[in-house]
Amino acid sequence: MVTLTPLISGLLFGMGMSLSGMIDPQKVIGFLDVTGSWDPSLAFVMGGALAVFMPAYFLVIKPRTVSVSQDQISTPSSSQVDTRLIVGSALFGIGWGTAGICPGPAVSSVWFGGYPVVLFLSTMILGSLLAKQFLNRRDSVKIAKAT
Repeated sequence: MVTLTPLISGLLFGMGMSLSGMIDPQKVIGFLDVTGSWDPSLAFVMGGALAVFMPAYFLVIKPRTVSVSQDQISTPSSSQVDTRLIVGSALFGIGWGTAGICPGPAVSSVWFGGYPVVLFLSTMILGSLLAKQFLNRRDSVKIAKAT
C-alpha cells in the first residue's frame, strides 16, 4: 500500500485540480485580478482544501517523525526572509500571474492543456535548472573569495 500512496495522492490531486477548474488559466487569471473582475470561486476551492488538510496535518502529519515511505522528515533550518526569497517569490508570482498557470495545476493539465502547458512546464524546469546553476556558481565564487 505504501508504494501506491504517491499514485493515489497524485490521481486525487489531479482530479481535484481538473474538477475545480484550477487548471483553467482564464479562471486563475480571474482569481488573481483582484482590482478588475475578480472571480472568488478559487478561494472556495482553496478553503475547501484547507478544511480537509488542516485537521489531517495537525492530527496525523505533524506528529510524525518519519514519512509514509519511512524516510526521515526534514524541516528547513532557516526561516529568514532575505533578498533571495523575496526575488524568487516575485518571479514565481510574475510567472503565475502572466501565464495564469501554477506549477501544480500545470502538471495536472499537461495531458489536455496542449502546447502552451508543455511549453510552460518546459521553461519552468529550464528556469529552475538555470537558477540552481547560477546560485551554485555564485556560492562557489563567494567561497573562493572568502579563502
